[in-house]
Amino acid sequence: MSTTTPIQNNPDSDQQLFERIQKGRVLLERELEKTIVGQKQVIEQLLICLLSGTHCLITGAPGLAKTLLVRSVAQAFHLDFSRIQFTPDLMPADITGTEILSDHEGRRELRFVQGPIFANVILADEINRTPPKTQSALLEAMQEHQVTAAGKRYPLPKPFFVLATQNPIEMEGTYPLPEAQLDRFMFNVLIDYLPFEDELKVVLDTTSQNPQTIEALFDQNDISQFQGLVRRVPIAKEIASYAVKLVGATRPGQPDTKDWINHSITWGAGLRAAQMLVLGAKARALLHGNTHVRFEDIQALVAPVLRHRLLLSYKAEAEGLTVERVIERLLSDSEF
Repeated sequence: MSTTTPIQNNPDSDQQLFERIQKGRVLLERELEKTIVGQKQVIEQLLICLLSGTHCLITGAPGLAKTLLVRSVAQAFHLDFSRIQFTPDLMPADITGTEILSDHEGRRELRFVQGPIFANVILADEINRTPPKTQSALLEAMQEHQVTAAGKRYPLPKPFFVLATQNPIEMEGTYPLPEAQLDRFMFNVLIDYLPFEDELKVVLDTTSQNPQTIEALFDQNDISQFQGLVRRVPIAKEIASYAVKLVGATRPGQPDTKDWINHSITWGAGLRAAQMLVLGAKARALLHGNTHVRFEDIQALVAPVLRHRLLLSYKAEAEGLTVERVIERLLSDSEF
């Protein structure tokens, strides 16, 4: 395998940023512990999305602190925060904004009133509670970081993140997210029930103490610099090739696709999955104190990158196969 060299675009500045990320992670975890108990892996994956400048989908049953987690992270990064509660009657203009007729110096004119999407961190709460037409109102914002209204384009603030929460699709009153929108999310992060001791601590803390305030540790300029550093993290060609081949192995009907993949998957992951896997691995490397990407960084992020991008076949679902099991076998079966 070929060797990689440390980050060296601007050695002095990059070294300082690298050290700040290491110290900042410790301080950030300490701050988040004021409101969030456990969920270390969830918090790490959320930070990877922020450092990568991408969006994150958070899936879990009601009452597992999804909303509290997003709000706490926004406070720690000192970013403008906007919460949009998705409901069945929510309209696209309720998200992006609308034009209204107003009087100005004795004349009537149309004026664009910005919607709640004009913020740094958007909490799209229970995004699968609203129909696909309204869900798709986020597509342009997520991809282009802008909103178009009446033929005019309105840029969104920088940085811009959509952190969406959703309840499991089996629950009553939910709508599946369109595949095109799902693909815009870097990760689908799963929040599960807490272990007994952690749940006991939450119950005791929330019923006997006043809520603690999260202190801001970083500003918008810090985040911009961190994102630039992530892009400069080197990755060996062999490791990048491993990531691309892992993603490619999920696509049925290809010449080299394995029989069990053809049997289990109807639609595999696209190019964006490989891009997100490599970019996320770069951010994870920095969080773990490394100046280059390792195979472990790729393997650790395969599940959150792929779990919302794979469509199981009817045969696989009938056999009780899950996406998680497919991903586990993909990792253990890979010979690249």
